[in-house]
Amino acid sequence: MKRAINIRPTRLHALMLALLPFVLLAGIYVSASLARHAENPNDRLLPSVSQLADGVRRVAFQEDKRTGRIILWSDTRASLQRLAWGVGISTASGLVFAMMLGMFPLVRSSFAPTVAVLSLIPPMAVLPIIFVMCGLGELSKVVLIVLGIAPVIIRDMQGRVQDLPREQLIKAQSLGASSWQIALRVVLPQVLPRLLDALRLSLGAAWLFLISAEAIAAEDGLGYRIFLLRRYLAMDVILPYVAWITLLAWLMDRALRELHRRAFPWLHANTATGEAP
Repeated sequence: MKRAINIRPTRLHALMLALLPFVLLAGIYVSASLARHAENPNDRLLPSVSQLADGVRRVAFQEDKRTGRIILWSDTRASLQRLAWGVGISTASGLVFAMMLGMFPLVRSSFAPTVAVLSLIPPMAVLPIIFVMCGLGELSKVVLIVLGIAPVIIRDMQGRVQDLPREQLIKAQSLGASSWQIALRVVLPQVLPRLLDALRLSLGAAWLFLISAEAIAAEDGLGYRIFLLRRYLAMDVILPYVAWITLLAWLMDRALRELHRRAFPWLHANTATGEAP
């Protein structure tokens, strides 16, 4: 008798199983929407499929009369720019500081407790302080993302650096390698795969902080639009915006996973799916 733990679906079956929950959710939504509209044709809480399609058409294909821009693409561009700056700075600083903390005991003793404390501070709790210090412009939104995910990335990467076999560092020193050479030739190649994993795990939090900052103080962006339209119960636009944000986050995750697979093929040589963990 074949055990369930050994049953692996084919690619087609895996795709069908992955789509099944979304099909069920869509069916539940359509049923609930039809039921609410049967009782109240003017219901706006669960818009019908045609209303959703009309909302998408207005924000994605028609120019806004006030600004002359297509709202969805304008908001997407603004949000992605902020996200790119925040995630980029967090990733670069996370790698550099993690390597320093993990490699040098003096640096670790001096700054590791500070990083640990920073990683435990809820970023949303200090959002008013960030707005006061950095203003209501783009800087405050980027700072919120960096403060939210950089300390977590640093701690994660620091642990990876410290977990490297001590024998590797001793052998490199025995061969005359300097600290700089050890960092670039021994440590960096081994922690880069973990950096991509840490970045993937931080994307959800980065989006959360971005949407929160845009909802409070912004003139454009996906979060700004959602919280602006909630005043009018414009669910025919809010729901497509939420779906669009989810799609963007999923595409980013897939891109990072593919980059991980292509950049570090040796990590996937023995896996059945060929995908990053």
